[in-house]
Amino acid sequence: MTKVDVILGLQWGDEGKGKIVDVFTPRYDIIARFQGGPNAGHTIIFDGKKFVLHTIPSGIFHKETLNVIGNGVIIDPFILFKEIDNLVAAGMTPGDNLLVSTRAHLIIPTHRLLDAALESAKGNAKIGSTLKGIGPTYTDKYGRNGLRVGLISEPGFTERYNQLKSEHLEVIMNMGFDFSLHKLDGLSFEAYEAKWFESIERMKGLKIIDSESFLNACLDKGQTVLAEGAQGTMLDVDFGSYPFVTSSNTITAGVCSGLGISPHRVGKVYGIFKAYCTRVGSGPFPTELHDDHGEKLRVGGNEFGSTTGRPRRCGWLDLPALRYSIMLNGVDSLIMMKADVLNPFPTIDICTGYVKNGALLDNFPFELSDENIHPAYKTMTGWHTSLDQCTSHASIPGALADYIRYIENEVGLPIDIVSIGPDRLQTLLR
Repeated sequence: MTKVDVILGLQWGDEGKGKIVDVFTPRYDIIARFQGGPNAGHTIIFDGKKFVLHTIPSGIFHKETLNVIGNGVIIDPFILFKEIDNLVAAGMTPGDNLLVSTRAHLIIPTHRLLDAALESAKGNAKIGSTLKGIGPTYTDKYGRNGLRVGLISEPGFTERYNQLKSEHLEVIMNMGFDFSLHKLDGLSFEAYEAKWFESIERMKGLKIIDSESFLNACLDKGQTVLAEGAQGTMLDVDFGSYPFVTSSNTITAGVCSGLGISPHRVGKVYGIFKAYCTRVGSGPFPTELHDDHGEKLRVGGNEFGSTTGRPRRCGWLDLPALRYSIMLNGVDSLIMMKADVLNPFPTIDICTGYVKNGALLDNFPFELSDENIHPAYKTMTGWHTSLDQCTSHASIPGALADYIRYIENEVGLPIDIVSIGPDRLQTLLR
């Protein structure tokens, strides 16, 4: 039986999933996104060009591969067509190999206003939302109040839109949020709404499918599928650092509900992590560095959000969190990204455990934000040299090989791929 392989992030997102999906795509017939929305930012660099995808699967650059936006994804049509237009301007034809699920939910403009109003109301307790309407859209989905892609060509769609919009505006006004002053991607609400409806009309020209039936039929025919996750395990709504999480299941279990496949059809799980850690927005981050080391990681790794542009918080690799993520996802193979960002460091720290009140914790804590929890570190010798001339695993510095081996021993899994730069060619297969 052909199974669906999975590629997902093991940290707080931004691990480099887009690059690896792009590298893996020639092995697969179909790439399918299974959760999240335009809060994602998957960056792919090749031939001297940089592309950032927010909704479209990262296999779109390979014409022979189909790309499916699954039912678990939420879509802002305006943002989707900004992506499509950027690809077309670069000489591509994404409409040829892009398929959209009828069951995917729509982010409407007032979802974004609600997001901004709710975040503003939290004050200092804000979670660091991307303000793309993600939380309110998933809230409407689970409250059985949402709008789905399959409705856009049905009679009464505009009336259903206006009803939902009216409900949102009532909540927003009751919160005292003046949305007339709030810009959506630089546009007034009215201008954004007009562009949104233009994009809805354009969506009718896309290939809209019952993706769960389509994918299962493809598997029955022996076609290969790679499920692409967004965000990261530590942002999972159930198992992440709640409440500073996203609004969907970012782990392997989300593949089943987000694509409509049964658990026994899940195949190999690839877990991606950075050689260090980053996080965008608020929330606990035990190994965060507030010194020159943190700034060196941020600058060297170009750690600025591809969706929001916000500087990412940076810190050393966190092995307890990594082991926790591996457990949750059933990871078979590890992929380590951005090893090159650690090039300047003569020594590198790795968090090997958490200490609470003088005692080493046995399990990953329920409340990672507990102020009494502190990381315990092991210091390793850095390679302190450029990796530009490395073309195979055999050519990497001994200290990097030691770093890789130590992580493998600690988590009990092989690191099969090491990325040493942003380009798709700077990828070492072990």
